[in-house]
Amino acid sequence: MLIVLPPSETKAPGGVDAAMSLSFPSLDPVRASLLDELSHTLVDAPASKQPEAEENLTLRSAPVMPAIERYTGVLYDSLDVASLSADALSRLAVGSALFGVVRAGNLIPRYRLSAGMKLDGKTMRAWWGSAVTDVLSECGFVVDMRSGAYQQLGPVSGAGTVRVEQAATGKVISHFNKKYKGELARALAPHDAASIGDVADIAAAAGFDVAVDGTLLTMRV
Repeated sequence: MLIVLPPSETKAPGGVDAAMSLSFPSLDPVRASLLDELSHTLVDAPASKQPEAEENLTLRSAPVMPAIERYTGVLYDSLDVASLSADALSRLAVGSALFGVVRAGNLIPRYRLSAGMKLDGKTMRAWWGSAVTDVLSECGFVVDMRSGAYQQLGPVSGAGTVRVEQAATGKVISHFNKKYKGELARALAPHDAASIGDVADIAAAAGFDVAVDGTLLTMRV
């Protein structure tokens, strides 16, 4: 099982002076082209994020850290990376507009590029084509927790998806969606699963109220 998480807009600064280390080498040609494009393109960013955008110009020589530590925010706080074993971390990956998909331990720089941006007049979907779909389709059963825009960079047929809704009303939860997905990912990562049914069993054993419809797992909170 591979659990693919959404990236975060906020990313931890700093890291160590080392080379980037990226899984899924078939994605390297697109990665290299995007890095080349960013090296001479200043992407749009609010004033508060302008320093981050400027870091894009020197990504190949920038400090790196494990992807699972680079991405920050509510989901990653709930994931509680420090509590996970190396085996659990091996089942985690993150979708990325710049790198396509990275494993938790891959070493990456801080960057600014989202699924909704364009580079050289091309959407991120056009940049990636079928490359991300191709690599994820070779990873066995995938639990796809990416947001819609990132799923479109590499849709995976048969992947399990997650919906979070209020138990009392059945309405989709938006504000705390990432928090609950982080908690679910933390519960799933120590285990292996070959189907959405297996995922539901693991989630239920961890105390979640879940239901399955096709490949959709609904969490009721």
